[in-house]
Amino acid sequence: MPRIPSLLLNLAHALDHLFLLIFATAVAAIARDFGLARWEDLMPCATGAFVMFGLGSVPAGRLGDLWGRRRMMLVFYFGIGLSSCAVALTRTPLQITLALGVLGAFSAIYHPVAIPMLLRGSLRPGAVIGVNGLAGNLGIALAALSTGLLVQHAGWRAAFVVPGLVSIAAGVAFALTAPPEQAAPARGTGAIGVHLPPALARRTFGVMVASASMGSLLFNVTTNGNTQLLAERFRDIVTDPGTLGMLLALVYSVAACSQVVVGRLIDRVPMKPLFLGIVSTQVLLFALASQASGWGWLLAVTACMVAVFGAIPFNDAMVARYIDDSMRSRVSGMRLAISFSVGSAAVWALGPVVKSGGFDRLQLGLAGVALIATAIVSLLPGEADFAEARRAG
Repeated sequence: MPRIPSLLLNLAHALDHLFLLIFATAVAAIARDFGLARWEDLMPCATGAFVMFGLGSVPAGRLGDLWGRRRMMLVFYFGIGLSSCAVALTRTPLQITLALGVLGAFSAIYHPVAIPMLLRGSLRPGAVIGVNGLAGNLGIALAALSTGLLVQHAGWRAAFVVPGLVSIAAGVAFALTAPPEQAAPARGTGAIGVHLPPALARRTFGVMVASASMGSLLFNVTTNGNTQLLAERFRDIVTDPGTLGMLLALVYSVAACSQVVVGRLIDRVPMKPLFLGIVSTQVLLFALASQASGWGWLLAVTACMVAVFGAIPFNDAMVARYIDDSMRSRVSGMRLAISFSVGSAAVWALGPVVKSGGFDRLQLGLAGVALIATAIVSLLPGEADFAEARRAG
């Protein structure tokens, strides 16, 4: 993949996560504009976007393998850009629910299509995944910063229109610079030829899906809830939306760097103990964050996000290491459909849970989710299991 298209693919990852978090960042302003008294009552409107983000991964992955990944990425750039502009035109909760659902359907294209596109032929997949993850999480940081500033100075509708136009421009650049595919990946030659025994393959895929589902819950609750949580914890310190956005962007920017470090480590050290070490620290960190406030909470939540973001590269690394390139998009699509659909439940429940139990109870619940994730990752086959399977094959 030439340099400019690679950069545009990483930019697309930033845009993908940015679009999905604009609503959560601007929800208080949107609720006021729609005449609602509480932001929690509007938050379930985003559920459709995250459901489509998950379910859409299956057809997106299938089309990526069978129709072509370059073509699907063009659909992504233009589709998500136009649908974001459409969100800005909505006037009621029902309208914004439907528009966000369409945006979520286009956002589903990125992960099962672009990441296999970047990984094809890579000699250091962990490093590639780490840089790509950094880009995606910088998009989360940018969502907090740009949405906060645009809401403050131009209104919440501009927060959807501006990145929508950026995505359309990036799509034009990608169309002009990305080389055409000689054949769809499913009709070409795979980059690797790993064939695991059925029992080991099922166990690996099961751990991959289950751990990704727990990670999706943690990711969606934190990235969708941190804006309002920060506003609550800093009520007596900072109230300006732009400043709060900058603080949250700083948290995400620091946390995003963890993916680069983890990606490089994946290429050098055994995967299971590294993965297990990261998810187990999440339990303690979320428990500590639930008891903190003010600047102490900001430090604690930064550590939480480092651990959450640091766990993300492992599932893509397992796909890169154990799945042939000719079917990576389809396997990724199935894994993402399950994990993102589970994660979408977090978006639906976030408002009601906070309304009834508060953020302290929510963060203790996240510590419990992290504990379940730790138990799941402990079931991942180790390097010795895979080495024995390769010798047997």
